[in-house]
Amino acid sequence: MNERDSVPADTESRCQKIFVAIELSKAKWIVVIRAPHVDKSSLFEVVGGDVDRLLVLIERARKAAVAQGFKVTEVCTCYEAGYDGFWLHRFLESQGMRNSVLDSASIQVSRRRRRLKTDRTDAGSLIRVFMAWHRGEHQACSVVHVPTPEEEDMKRLHRSRANLLRDRVRHVNRIRGLLFLQGVAHIHPNRAGWMIALRDLRTRDGRAFPVQLMHEIEREAKLLDIVKKLLHEVDLEVAALVHTQGAKRRSSTSKATHPIASRLARMRGIGPTLAGVLATELFYRRFENRKQVACYTGLTPTPYSSGSTSREQGISKTGNNRVRHNAIELAWLWLRHQPESRLAIWYRERVTNTQGRFRRIAIVAVARKLIVALWRFVETGLIPEGAVLKA
Repeated sequence: MNERDSVPADTESRCQKIFVAIELSKAKWIVVIRAPHVDKSSLFEVVGGDVDRLLVLIERARKAAVAQGFKVTEVCTCYEAGYDGFWLHRFLESQGMRNSVLDSASIQVSRRRRRLKTDRTDAGSLIRVFMAWHRGEHQACSVVHVPTPEEEDMKRLHRSRANLLRDRVRHVNRIRGLLFLQGVAHIHPNRAGWMIALRDLRTRDGRAFPVQLMHEIEREAKLLDIVKKLLHEVDLEVAALVHTQGAKRRSSTSKATHPIASRLARMRGIGPTLAGVLATELFYRRFENRKQVACYTGLTPTPYSSGSTSREQGISKTGNNRVRHNAIELAWLWLRHQPESRLAIWYRERVTNTQGRFRRIAIVAVARKLIVALWRFVETGLIPEGAVLKA
């Protein structure tokens, strides 16, 4: 009996494919290859980022399968989404392979209290899950939608703005904290001319302000000024993205007007920032139905029902958290700027004079309905019922 005769029948039916799973890390890659001419997986260790060595291993497995009489028509590779992004996916696709980026959170793991976990065991689990997914068991894992390089690059503008906003808050809080150490609470770095108030400043107990502490505040003030200037430049690019009247000039680094962002910005209550975030983080993708839209934003309910126990666990909070946070913010703005819309009336009828937690639960429902309505508006041009466009 030769080696091919020892291959099980289910492996024989999949003899035209080679499966490859890559466990990524900065120092090393663990590569698992499942070829059709053997009934077990081969494991290799590659220096992190060494794609040439990876191609050599795959080509060696392909030649070995061909030598055993198998016709390899496709090489299917996979790795988990993470720190490396999508450059490896594009490289493998350019080499003629069919690559899939898997969502690590969707892969089931052992529930034992002390379970064995190494890069090798993770890679072995990854190849088994990947082969199950190719057999049609699509519940085994979730495949990440890989954006085009242009779509991925468009996300950088709003993500950079979010980072600058966090830096501004951090510097402002740092300055206020240093001032409060000496009992000074009337100076706020976000107010105009606050640096003038630092002249001849004295502590709350009447002493001269410490020299080194003042130098530290001045250094933080310089950093805050740089962050504010960068934030202003980014805001101009965001305004140019939707081509609003507020964009007095278009930055030389900004790209052409985004069609989806421009369409969303026509709706009253949606400004350039929210329009850009929704356009580049959500509506650049194609969704088949409203359930997929709600799931991607993480606003779907997660009931827990087992035996006599039945309760709600809240929203799933999966998908894109940036879209979810902005959707909640947009829901509050919608109630203010679109009071005659059907969604705003629906909210008022259910909330009435209720305060507290019930209002927060209801606004999440408004956010979910609003995102679905805006998806229909982007795809088909259907304006949400009762909504008003900007003049």
